[in-house]
Amino acid sequence: MSDHHEVIAALERNISSAILGKPEPIRLSLVALLAEGHMLVEDAPGVGKTSLAKAIARSLSCDYKRLQFTPDMLPSDILGSSVFLQNLGEFEFRQGPVFTNVLLADEINRTTPRTQSALLEAMSEGQVSVEGKTYPLSAPFFVLATQNPYEFEGTYPLPENQLDRFMLCIDIGYPDREVEKMVLVNHRDGEPVDRLQPVVSHEQLRTLQQAVREVRVDDAINNYLLDLIHATRSHDELLLGVSTRGAITLYRACQSLALIEGRTFVTPDDVKRLASPVLAHRLVVRGVLREGQRERAKQVIRQILAKLAVPV
Repeated sequence: MSDHHEVIAALERNISSAILGKPEPIRLSLVALLAEGHMLVEDAPGVGKTSLAKAIARSLSCDYKRLQFTPDMLPSDILGSSVFLQNLGEFEFRQGPVFTNVLLADEINRTTPRTQSALLEAMSEGQVSVEGKTYPLSAPFFVLATQNPYEFEGTYPLPENQLDRFMLCIDIGYPDREVEKMVLVNHRDGEPVDRLQPVVSHEQLRTLQQAVREVRVDDAINNYLLDLIHATRSHDELLLGVSTRGAITLYRACQSLALIEGRTFVTPDDVKRLASPVLAHRLVVRGVLREGQRERAKQVIRQILAKLAVPV
């Protein structure tokens, strides 16, 4: 366990050297990465969403690709397509950008639902189907998607089934004044992310992901987690509660956070800390505009947690 913690700490330090003053978004990113999940970063332009994804990718000895989503993008631009080889008289499949280890899906809500859905099978099954054939993706496979929640012209909101594929939905926020001053100095000689070197190998990452599954979750924690899940399904303000997939996702995220913090067991505080980033984007609140859904969902989750008996 101490070896795992040292590797994770080195990874966290490396990312933090380029992404200043944002320890919580970085830690939550690692929660999703080590739990073999995916993450959606929803925030204003220019706060570091793309830099965070690049910092994670550059800190790992893994393949990395970036996709800038646009309204005219097609599913084949993500998955790939077959090309006819005239000299051989046959078709050959050319892999798309989804065949990588870390995929940055930038401004994912700028493309059509048809193209957005091209990522569904990849994110849930680790494979893609093209023209009747199935192609497995290399492990690990981590999607970090971004979207701007304040601009709606020319955007296509992600449907609930797509949102449900993201383990976590977070925001980054503006840095405070002193940190922002350090950011200015750090950028004097160029982009700090571009100077990062890998600190975790492909094999080490796979070992950490396997170690997450071995973190112990007591039955009392299971009941506490399920009390929270079931409370969302019967809450008066919620039109849609958390699914069983959401419950499993929270369970796995708690295991990941425990490993990152050097523990072999999950605590109630892990459930409390991760409840909003894991569950809020899965809830549908009655009578609230789409842009205010996640914030109101967070408030509802806090209300539910305040009423639940915490296991000792």
